[in-house]
Amino acid sequence: MSLQDWERKGWVEKHKTSPQEIEGLFQIADRDLKDCRARDLSDDWQLNIAYNAALQSAKAALAAAGYRTSREAQHFRIIQSLAFTLRFEKSLIDKLDKFRKKRNISDYERAGMVSEGEVEEAIALARRLRKQAEDWIRTNYSHLISHKK
Repeated sequence: MSLQDWERKGWVEKHKTSPQEIEGLFQIADRDLKDCRARDLSDDWQLNIAYNAALQSAKAALAAAGYRTSREAQHFRIIQSLAFTLRFEKSLIDKLDKFRKKRNISDYERAGMVSEGEVEEAIALARRLRKQAEDWIRTNYSHLISHKK
């Protein structure tokens, strides 16, 4: 399976990104990595914010590869696309998908389902994904990374 196979199935579609889009997605990830540490947030919300940081980094990688999700299950597809973009190990993809499911439960069904340990894992994974996404894009699609720092 590949992103081209996903395109044929209608799960992703071709997308021409820009340095501004990539920078914007990374800015959201950076904001969320900071905000998930805010005092007095519940574990549920900390996980939700860390998850969003990870999702934005994965979305940046998918956009850099020339795709965006289409149809239903967008978050699921963005997460699964990490196997094709950053070559994330299945265990890390599964962990991020577990956080997606926890987030959905805590957002829509029941509060208090998230532990402090899960928050720490989610934050660590989001940080790792943020760094790897930028490094991968810088290596493979350097024209999409702003060289100002």
